[in-house]
Amino acid sequence: MKLSQQVTPGLAPAHDLATNWAMEHKAFPAWPDVAARLIAVATGREAADLVIKGGAWVNVHSREVLPGHDIAIAAGRIACVVPDASYCIGPETEVVEARGRYMIPGLCDGHMHIESGMLTPAEFARAVIPHGTTTMFTDPHEIANVLGLAGVRMMHDEALLQPINIFTQMPSCAPSAPGLETTGYEISAEDVAEAMGWPGIIGLGEMMNFPGVAAADPKMLAEIAATQRAGKTVGGHYASPDLGPDFAGYVAGGPADDHEGTCEADAIARVRQGMRSMMRLGSAWYDVETQITAVTEKGLDPRNFILCTDDCHSGTLVHDGHMNRVVRHAIACGCDPLVALQMATINTATHFGLERELGSLTPGRRADVILTSDLTTLPIEQVFARGQLVAENGVCLVDCPHYDWPDTARNTVHLRHELSGRDFEIAAPEGANAVRANVIGVIENQAPTKALKADLPVRDGLVEAEGEVCQIALVERHRATGGVTNAFVSGFGYVGRMAMASTVAHDSHHMIVVGTDRDQMALAANRLAEVGGGITLFREGEEQALVELPIAGLMSDAPASEVAEKAAVLMQAMQDCGCTLNNAYMQHSLLALVVIPELRISDLGLIDVRTFQKIDLFEPLS
Repeated sequence: MKLSQQVTPGLAPAHDLATNWAMEHKAFPAWPDVAARLIAVATGREAADLVIKGGAWVNVHSREVLPGHDIAIAAGRIACVVPDASYCIGPETEVVEARGRYMIPGLCDGHMHIESGMLTPAEFARAVIPHGTTTMFTDPHEIANVLGLAGVRMMHDEALLQPINIFTQMPSCAPSAPGLETTGYEISAEDVAEAMGWPGIIGLGEMMNFPGVAAADPKMLAEIAATQRAGKTVGGHYASPDLGPDFAGYVAGGPADDHEGTCEADAIARVRQGMRSMMRLGSAWYDVETQITAVTEKGLDPRNFILCTDDCHSGTLVHDGHMNRVVRHAIACGCDPLVALQMATINTATHFGLERELGSLTPGRRADVILTSDLTTLPIEQVFARGQLVAENGVCLVDCPHYDWPDTARNTVHLRHELSGRDFEIAAPEGANAVRANVIGVIENQAPTKALKADLPVRDGLVEAEGEVCQIALVERHRATGGVTNAFVSGFGYVGRMAMASTVAHDSHHMIVVGTDRDQMALAANRLAEVGGGITLFREGEEQALVELPIAGLMSDAPASEVAEKAAVLMQAMQDCGCTLNNAYMQHSLLALVVIPELRISDLGLIDVRTFQKIDLFEPLS
């Protein structure tokens, strides 16, 4: 077990920690650098490197399917798409027969967090390439909360090494709610300005401090201004049902998109105000079906809608898919297949200013191509990225290089002392025989929670959870303060003596523990300190599951299949303890996210996100 009596040592500046891998890695050539070659191939003066023949060209610009077309590719980019590219074929040209299959652009994820997959960028890429994802717009704000700017740079550098396009959004809010939580590191406006000069930074990550923007907080506005001055996109996160003056103020502050909508009215309100509505289908967020009616029934312009995942764990990636899963789901919800494809390709590229670089099968764009035999079920049969065959029939065919993660990124769980059941005791008010507690209520398949109340018994001066109510605790793990915040949660359905602990606790990523027994909670927390982070579940004194996440306590550099297998054991262990929620682990990991209503826990106490204030655990009995 790693125990510490001191504050976690600070990391060196990002520019000192960054290896030179990303800068030394041969950058993908820009369009102007290869324009002469593309013209020579398109006109037949030179031979193509690759020609995909005889496919049905899915044109997302015109929303057409044009049978009988060929794609000629040179220098990793598309030279031309024509009915017959035979004149581009030379002795060294590779020819792939499409045999009438649909040729669609590689899929783009408009907003997501790699860390939520419990994988590093390299292993996440290896997992999603066979599903046809060739572009991701990632916000590494999870690692930013643990390791600061240095951690963001590590993610950025590994992302640039991959054979697909992984663009990084500089995290905007660490902490996400200043004054309501304590993070391992804080992101400043100066950090944002510095990152805007990095080669892989595409914009600012989701601006979660929406009250700060609406109140014209100088720090938030400085981050937005630094991004806009760099000509890059400001990501949004407006997690409130209030579409009145605060929403108007938030939009006026500059965020250009939002993925926190949960109903049709949310989607409509955002696009009417000039934002892009990002509709997400993650492992536990099912927000496409309730919003896509803005297009399918209300008839709004679909070019202002984008599909994304936000959070997908490794099990979803391995067994269900990635952006192909989201597109299929949109189609199943009544969306025209070509419109759904636009929402996962050209719409996304346009939003980030990359319409001339990717998102369609047209001249000059990166040659990111999928061959599929059906536009509705969307089997991903062959995937090309930058003109290279990277996957076929579910198998990744390319190497995904790893960053050399330093020890500072691997030793991030710091407890002041070994915990015992006493650390999780909740003392009752003096003389009380029962209490009325404020309880966090889990909502299946959604990020928001409910603010519930429950009458709980008192035994020997301690409040006891019973029935549907469990204990929840947040254990400080960044600075070894010894702090443990205790509260109550309902909705998991746990029975028996058990506890589950995780160092993934969005967004400050302390250690979050949920259990029915205080001794089991201590066992689980101490186990994670011993292994350097991850997720574990104890039942009756025995460990039932363990997913090691040694990098920042958030990620594993093992293959997705291995992580998914351990995650499946965890899910089964949760079910064995009585939990029937879909992807309950995602709900568990978000219970400390103090920017999404209604009730959350932080290292500072119980937070009412409707008012952004700390509240008491107990209320007077009526």
